[in-house]
Amino acid sequence: MVGDNGKKMKVAEKSEEDNHHNCSELLDGELVLSIEKLQEVQDELEKINEEASDKVLEVEQKYNEIRKPVYDQRNEIIKSIPDFWLTAFLSHPSLSELLTEEDHKIFKYLSSLEVEDSKDVKSGFSITFHFNLNPYFEDTKLTKTFTFLDEGTTKITAPSIKWKEGMGLVNGVNHKKKGNKRPLSDERLIAC
Repeated sequence: MVGDNGKKMKVAEKSEEDNHHNCSELLDGELVLSIEKLQEVQDELEKINEEASDKVLEVEQKYNEIRKPVYDQRNEIIKSIPDFWLTAFLSHPSLSELLTEEDHKIFKYLSSLEVEDSKDVKSGFSITFHFNLNPYFEDTKLTKTFTFLDEGTTKITAPSIKWKEGMGLVNGVNHKKKGNKRPLSDERLIAC
């Protein structure tokens, strides 16, 4: 009977392994189903979020129109404050880093600034700098446009500046590095 006992143990062990294997397959199947259900719910949530985002954009665009006359009124008052925009940029912790000593002189002629969203706010915006007549360039308006591309990058476009004779990046505007200022780079606010 000893031999029979060994056979029974082997059968019992094999049966346990099969149960474990079947249980494992069952758990894997349940896990896959749970993950699929989770993905369906996540997709539904993303649809709702997109719809909410579109509604928020509609409201934002509506209020941008309502804000426009108030911004215009504010800009008229700002024009009466000497060096307002230069002071504002120099007071900003990040923007002040972008201005060179020569930019300080140029920004004294900045009379107003407009930020305008694209029709589809998610695709970008533009910044228009309005300048009084100045000794540096012919332009009275400089616009930089920032377009958000699908791959997560930003395309920046701007017309070239019509520098007056002896001025400009290549000619007379002195951009020697003083102190700990950053060297001239593509990050300059108005340089195009």
